[in-house]
Amino acid sequence: MITLEIVTAQNAMVFKDVRLRALQDAPSAFSSTYAEESRFSDEDWVRRAAQWSGKGSTTYLAMDAGTPCGIASGFLDKDDSTEAHLASMWVAPTHRRLGIGRLLVNAVVDWARAQGAVILQLIVTSNNDGAIKFYERLGFTLTGKTDPYRNDPALDNLEMIRSIS
Repeated sequence: MITLEIVTAQNAMVFKDVRLRALQDAPSAFSSTYAEESRFSDEDWVRRAAQWSGKGSTTYLAMDAGTPCGIASGFLDKDDSTEAHLASMWVAPTHRRLGIGRLLVNAVVDWARAQGAVILQLIVTSNNDGAIKFYERLGFTLTGKTDPYRNDPALDNLEMIRSIS
């Protein structure tokens, strides 16, 4: 049975493990890299856990019998609290197509709605067709806004949004 846990200082090393696995598994899906984040100290990870589930933000770990198998974060826009962002979404290859991604996204949607947000926005890399289709099934649409992907000039970041009001 899959459960969701909020990232805290107490489970920061689990957060570290799943985040680094995500960066290794899908290097072009994130704005950061495994090389950057693997250099962080354990104290850095505890601080990050507090930031990623602090004021105006939340991060969920999907757990399968104590083993982390997914992650998703939400944070409120710093300029417009009616807009929230979905970030750092990842499900382990062994657990894909089991509804875990939907469970994680729905948890962020519920959190964002409880914070007063009415729009959820995300960024997906242009080469990630599977993720784009997944997000479209969840009601997200491409806005047409693009930015260069920082880790590979051949790719773009694509913005997607959905209403959560």
